Amino acid sequence: MARNPLRRLFEDNFLDYASYVITDRAIPDAADGLKPVQRRILWSLQEMDDGRYSKVANVIGNTMKYHPHGDQSIGSALVTLANRGYFIDRQGNFGNIFTGDGASAPRYIECRLTDLARDVLFNDLITEVQPSYDGRNKEPLLLPAKLPVVLLLGAEGIAVGMSTRILPHNFCEVIQAQIRCLGSEEFRLFPDFPQGGSIDAADYDDGSGRIRNRARIEKRESKKLVIRELPWGTTTESIMSSIEGAARKGRLKISSIDDFTAGSVEIEITVARGVSQEEALKQLYAHTDCEKSHTSGMVVIQDGNPVETTVSELIHYSTGRLVEILKLELRLELETLASHLHWKTLEQIFIENRLYKEIEECTSADDVKETIVRTMEPWADEIGSEISPEDIDRLLAIRIRRISRFDIESHKKEMGDIRANMKRARKNLRKIIDYATGYLEGILEKYGKLYPRLTSLEEFTDIDVKEVSLRNLKVGFDPANGFVGTAVKGDSAFDASEYDRIIFFLGDGTYRIVPVQDKYFIDGDILSCGLYDRDTVFSAVYRNPGDSIAYVKRFRIGGHIMEREYRFAPDGCEVLFFTHREGVQLEYWFQRVKRMRTRKGSTDLSGIPVKGVGARGARLCGKKVISSIKGMDLDLDVDIEESGSAPSEDTPPEGEEPVEILDESRETEEEQHGKPPAQKKTVEQILEDAEELRRKSARTLEEAGGSLFDP
Repeated sequence: MARNPLRRLFEDNFLDYASYVITDRAIPDAADGLKPVQRRILWSLQEMDDGRYSKVANVIGNTMKYHPHGDQSIGSALVTLANRGYFIDRQGNFGNIFTGDGASAPRYIECRLTDLARDVLFNDLITEVQPSYDGRNKEPLLLPAKLPVVLLLGAEGIAVGMSTRILPHNFCEVIQAQIRCLGSEEFRLFPDFPQGGSIDAADYDDGSGRIRNRARIEKRESKKLVIRELPWGTTTESIMSSIEGAARKGRLKISSIDDFTAGSVEIEITVARGVSQEEALKQLYAHTDCEKSHTSGMVVIQDGNPVETTVSELIHYSTGRLVEILKLELRLELETLASHLHWKTLEQIFIENRLYKEIEECTSADDVKETIVRTMEPWADEIGSEISPEDIDRLLAIRIRRISRFDIESHKKEMGDIRANMKRARKNLRKIIDYATGYLEGILEKYGKLYPRLTSLEEFTDIDVKEVSLRNLKVGFDPANGFVGTAVKGDSAFDASEYDRIIFFLGDGTYRIVPVQDKYFIDGDILSCGLYDRDTVFSAVYRNPGDSIAYVKRFRIGGHIMEREYRFAPDGCEVLFFTHREGVQLEYWFQRVKRMRTRKGSTDLSGIPVKGVGARGARLCGKKVISSIKGMDLDLDVDIEESGSAPSEDTPPEGEEPVEILDESRETEEEQHGKPPAQKKTVEQILEDAEELRRKSARTLEEAGGSLFDP
């Protein structure tokens, strides 16, 4: 079935657009590490390079011959590239990466290529070019970069269906990794940010994963903290804004904050009374931009296609490309030297043997050329190759002054130097790995001191955000109406932070965990409500539906999803008792049956093993039926006002001592063998039986029509 023409148009155009955005705008090429706009800027600077500074406005104008997206995109990309400091030498106000200040207008600032850029990025003889977007100019397809530029600069871009984020690395360490790669040795690289700070790379794996980046903060005097270096991607303004925001929300207690940044970062923080420097330091890392996390996902264009890669793969790819570029340059050098030697040989033979006299009698240009070729034949072995028409033209163009001042010894010395250089080039080609290693070592020695590591590698101590958060929220709980929250005025209240969670249990055996909020309605019979803590042990006694046996369990609440309903007891059960306290003893009374010898039992909850919330409880008192239950705090020797059944009519009078203390499932010996337990009546029970007999006799007489004592 043929596609709809409009649908076909959209599909084809979208595919072209997606391919263009991926390959020509957002994703850098692994070969030279540059996005198209960066490549075009550097190419323009190389075209304009005369050793002096050029106006940025002129550079932007020249780049527009190659880049179709306007001066704004070129200008911002140039400033960003210049602020990295590797390939563009700046003059004027290019902004400030610490304060976030922007650059001056392009007409006021100047730039030029650095020596490093001239050494490692350009070689016109091996640069493949293509027509520009309008066909009027030629632009490079790729620059012959000898270093993994994308690892030095870093990159970030969003394309259609993919994105890339490559963190910048240290210049010296990248070159050392290339040297190790040439020697088949292992290496490992970690990011280095231009703003300094410190990083923890425990979760960073060869270009993927997460980097934790912290500001460098110094302690000064007793109540002062000074920020000296910033995390990557932040500025002094954003740092101060995040600190002030945290202070307004009550997450951080400070007295003042001042920015004294000039040539270097200096943000001074005065800690409030009652807060130590160490506490304030943890709160800064936990609640402000003083600690940032950077994730890395490396996507590059390689051989025309987008691929996911790693730092190690990029180092190997760039090092392999370096070897190929050096081979190509050496071959070109050999060709150039051989051509130069060929000409020097022709010139020496032509002048030293005065062959120019042979052409004096020639009457035509063809006779001249034939004479030169003929007179050169005795030296064919020394010349080594055929004489071309261009060679003849050059011989005929030699001036008389050159012939008269020809120095044979100097000429032979020049030819010897050329032969020595050719020998050296051939040796380097044979030992290309050693030559590449020496080249990298030379670059490292020449430029390494200019680019020291700015970000230190450290192992951070984990900061529990909940632990360092200030509990400045008052959460009220109104059990009568079922409301809990910061806007609730209830019978009880507790302090909380915005990172705390509220957990509540209901009489139907369910529980939920919800965030702290203004007002939350709890629908149901509330057993307990408070702050969630995964270390808290809860105790519950429940009775299954259709079953009179009581079960007891102790459990902790672990992993959960916010506001989802969970169960701690079976569906349809009856919860007899619930508490979150420790050191509690259960006291319970059994339902009265005939010949029951034991009416009351007790169990220390600390003897019940702690299990998962989904585990089934253990029998509390065998097959006996509990009529009422309560908890006793063993430390305070008082009743606990927790949920549970109220005492029934079978409950013994207050103060009665139990005849026997039971464990959770202990039965009498007679019950275990199926025999009815022997029971001895007390005096009170005998008197009660006698009174009952008297009442029955009185009713019988009334029904018979009178009393025996009537007259």
